[in-house]
Formats: sequence, C-alpha cells, structure tokens
Amino acid sequence: MAVQPMHDGPRYRAGVMTASEYRRIGVRKVTPVIGAEISDVDLARPLDDATQAELERALAENLVVFLRDQRISGQQQLAFGRRFGMLQAHPLAPHEPGLDELMIVKADEGSARVNGEEWHTDMSAEPQPPLGSILYMKVCPPVGGDTLFASMYAAWETLSERMKQHLEGLTALHDGEFVYRGTYGHLGVKDREQYSQSNHPVARTHPVTGRKALYVNRRFTTRINGLPKDESDALLAYLFQHLENPLFQCRFAWQEGSIAFWDNRCTQHRAMWDYWPHQRYANRVTVLGEAPV
Repeated sequence: MAVQPMHDGPRYRAGVMTASEYRRIGVRKVTPVIGAEISDVDLARPLDDATQAELERALAENLVVFLRDQRISGQQQLAFGRRFGMLQAHPLAPHEPGLDELMIVKADEGSARVNGEEWHTDMSAEPQPPLGSILYMKVCPPVGGDTLFASMYAAWETLSERMKQHLEGLTALHDGEFVYRGTYGHLGVKDREQYSQSNHPVARTHPVTGRKALYVNRRFTTRINGLPKDESDALLAYLFQHLENPLFQCRFAWQEGSIAFWDNRCTQHRAMWDYWPHQRYANRVTVLGEAPV
C-alpha cells in the first residue's frame, strides 16, 4: 500500500512559521516520508529563538532531524534539551556521574545486549511519555551501528478505513516491568520494586501537527484493553508487522559528533547491533511530553 501524502497544513508550536523555505538552517530530506539532515547549526554556541523555531518546525515536518559535526559537552546537550521542555530521567538506565538526565547508551565486546534492538518508542510505559529524545554520538564502531526510524503517521494513514474504525477509541497497556526487570543488572544497576504501567490510546493525536499516529510498540505494549487475549495478541502482531514496513522508514549512519533528535509521539526506532565486538558510546537526553490523547 502506498504511503499517503503528508498533511499540507500542520500547526507548528512556533505559530508563525508558514513559508516553505528556511532562513536560519539548512534542511535536506532523507526520505519523502521521514527524516531530514540539518546544517548551519552549531550547538556549542547559544541557540537564538529564530533558529530554535525553525528546528521545531523541521522536527514537526520530518519527525526526526540529524545534525552532524557537533562538539558539545554534557551540560550543553542538557541545555539544548531544556529549550524544548522539562527533561525526563530514564527510570533505570545508567547516567553520567552527577547528571541524572544524561543517559549513557553504550555497547562493547562485553555487552550482553544493547539499547533499542527492537522497534519501540522511548519510555512509553510512563504516564507522560517523552516528547522527544536527543542522542549524541561520542564513539562509533568502524562500520555498522545505524539506527532506523519509522513514521507512525504513515503507519496509521495506510491502514484500511475499516481497521481505523476498529482501533479508534481503543487503549493499550504499556508495561515497564515487561521491559526493565533485570535489563541493567550486568551494569550493576539494581531493579526498582515496581515500574510504570500506563494505558494509552492505540492511535494518538499529535498536539502540534494535529495528525494521528499509531501508538503501540513491540517493547512496551502488552495488550489492547477490552479485547480477549487471543484477539489482542493477534491484532498487536498484525500492527507490529505493519508499522515495520520499510516504506515508512529512514536509516541514519552515525559518525562521531552526530546528533539525532526524534519525536517519540509519532516515530519508532530500532538500533542495529551489527558491530560486535566494537564499541559504541552515546549520551541521550529525553524531553518530557504530555499524556497521549
């Protein structure tokens, strides 16, 4: 099924950004559906309001944006994230010393697993899942280690009208226990007594663009509420397969100093662990979002 055309009139948070061209930043689309590389931005320097407004617009239009050749400190990455909202610490993952909101994402020859090996949206078991995530790559393997991103607008819009009608109004359980229990024990991180569980709409409306996005994922979503278990399992299996269609995706090849900023409300992503035994090291900042509606 072909991907439907994107909206031609999204509502941006900046409010006044309506011209087709950008004046402060360069924007080069990666695919027609998702992803754009941003140029003419140096995050080591103070970010002015006009440039931020264009970055917000680029994120709204492209769902994930990529910046290369950045050289920033942990404090600068945190400051950049705070320009978009309050920051959200990961419920369990390790963080840089003294910086709870600066998550460590790493893998090497001793890793038993890596973050994000399955398609998912970050921390969706939280009552207020993230608005977005900002990943800054510090150490890259010589080859491999790409990240795939997928548009959940496209996943929703390419469903049949009958399926959309069936899903409208349904909610699903997102379970942190299912994901986090025992995950970071090899790094010396102790489990909590309990982890978040939240019910979210199967299809959520984006608060900025007004578009609908499919909001279930393999990592966190364990059942669709109000359906028998066998029916829920079958429907989730279909939706998981559907949303992983390559037509909805872009692929980003990391370099040291690269940044990816993705909107968790309308995307999913998957990290490729194809570089063992080489090392990969990054920091992630997570911006708090709102309860899905």
